[in-house]
Amino acid sequence: MDRIRLEDKERWSTEYKIDKPVLEGSGVSDSYDAWAVDCPFVFYHKDRFYMMHIGFDGLGYRTALATSTDLINWKKEGIILDRGEDATRWDHVGAAGSWILLESNDLYELPRLKKLDNKYWMIYHSYPEYGYEAGGAKMGLAWCEDDSLLEWHRLPDPIFTYENGGNWEQAGLYKCCFVEASGRYWMFYNAKDQSEWPWTEETGAAVSDDLINWTRVSAEPVLRTQANTFYSQYVSDPYIRYDRGAELWVNFGFGFDGRHAQGLLAVSNNLTEWHIGSEPSIPVGALGQLDETHAHKSSVLYWKDRFYHFYCACRPAGPDDPAIIQESYGEFRCIALATSVPIEERSSEGER
Repeated sequence: MDRIRLEDKERWSTEYKIDKPVLEGSGVSDSYDAWAVDCPFVFYHKDRFYMMHIGFDGLGYRTALATSTDLINWKKEGIILDRGEDATRWDHVGAAGSWILLESNDLYELPRLKKLDNKYWMIYHSYPEYGYEAGGAKMGLAWCEDDSLLEWHRLPDPIFTYENGGNWEQAGLYKCCFVEASGRYWMFYNAKDQSEWPWTEETGAAVSDDLINWTRVSAEPVLRTQANTFYSQYVSDPYIRYDRGAELWVNFGFGFDGRHAQGLLAVSNNLTEWHIGSEPSIPVGALGQLDETHAHKSSVLYWKDRFYHFYCACRPAGPDDPAIIQESYGEFRCIALATSVPIEERSSEGER
């Protein structure tokens, strides 16, 4: 398998973009989402859809939940991982939730949470300094017993760090995902090679028997950048599910070429050898559209014969935008949605 077959690429296509955010920052001072929302992770729990997401308030990331009954209209429910009061902790600046352990890898099943030792388990990353992704991030594990999913507890120490990794990850880690395969847990994560721009971000893999002790599959990345492509600078933010019909693992990640971040599609038979599509799966939009600058950081699910592809959309800020990332020269960053089948009407009910 030296490339993604055309018929496979089309089976995962989500070309119909909704032209309004499904979730956006509040712009309210001191709120978790004062400047932006980012990094959706969508799942089904207790008869509702949930979107774990992060907000940026100018100091760091904080993790929150939103709920929906239709995947279109979302209501913010509250913060689940906040800034810590203990300045001696490694994660006191903030916590960015990436993934919660799921019952199944199946792309065509609704993603439902799995309990292990009567707990739900979330992996998150945290940066050591205040500011926008300042310093090298490490990964931690949090757990929750309550089905409301609003009260999470963090393990005291990181479970995965960059210090003992390869040269390609020596400047810090980013978001990741979990899958279960061959009787083990697999973590896919991206990391950067140096702290000063231009750095490179690539995706690596590690395995574990208990979610706490991890061993890298290789000293090298399993998904690498390639010159003269839309992923020449980054291959980042893996979101991996299994397509039983195609008999392939599918990664809805993103690539970056130094100008635009765009959705990336990669497939694998064995989780270690990956083949990346030559064209973006979610391309950036035209001038003035939500994703004019970036279309990246995916969360994908299948419901009622339609793929819903949530992603982070970015464009230059406008005068009416409620939340703006000042450190990115006036960027509007929100969570957007693309689908495999058009949604004819968008209800005005509910909170966006």
